[in-house]
Amino acid sequence: MVFQPEARLHLGAEAEVWSGNWMGRPAVRKIRRHRAWRHPDLEKRLGYRRMLSEARILLRIKDAGLPVPAVWDVDLENGRIVMERMNGRPLIDILRDDSVPDESKHLALENSGAAVRMLHRMAVTHGDLSTNNILIDESYDAFLIDFGLSAVEYEVERFGIDLHVMDEILGASHPNITDGIEIFLSGYLNCDQLMGALTELSGGMPPLAGEVMKRLEDVRSRVRYHG
Repeated sequence: MVFQPEARLHLGAEAEVWSGNWMGRPAVRKIRRHRAWRHPDLEKRLGYRRMLSEARILLRIKDAGLPVPAVWDVDLENGRIVMERMNGRPLIDILRDDSVPDESKHLALENSGAAVRMLHRMAVTHGDLSTNNILIDESYDAFLIDFGLSAVEYEVERFGIDLHVMDEILGASHPNITDGIEIFLSGYLNCDQLMGALTELSGGMPPLAGEVMKRLEDVRSRVRYHG
């Protein structure tokens, strides 16, 4: 059955995202946008590889029980992927909503940090972490979306960069949230305590939460030095 679009959710440089229905279920369709300045052959190969990587990573982490959308249909030739539509509001809206109590905002941030750590424990970096790419449901649980730039990694650097991006966004876009990054990182660190020891994966052992935190400090220092 064809995807039945309802409303466009996002128009970005790389992709267009629509909400709608697929086989009677609420769904989201992501369509890669063609970049006219790229050679057509390069554009097709690049789009194919990126969408294949996104679909594979989503399948991998969804099977492991992570809070991400299920993949329902993939059309690599035309650069389209249909996914489960997750319930919730973007974290950016929660943090800017004056009607949401501070304790609820803090819970949303803690749960967001935990969701990112769950991703990192699977040796996957998000690559585009922002308060737009985390959805918060009515219980203030967090769900990660938009894995177009995600990658399987074992080197600690890109994990630290994931956290640094969130650090920068919380500081720049949400200065009203006192200690926002510290609350987020507390959820990140507590996740390892709740879930226990890491499991060695096919490519090796993902970095410990403490190792990622140290790399975050290194990245912060480099940015301050060069800034």
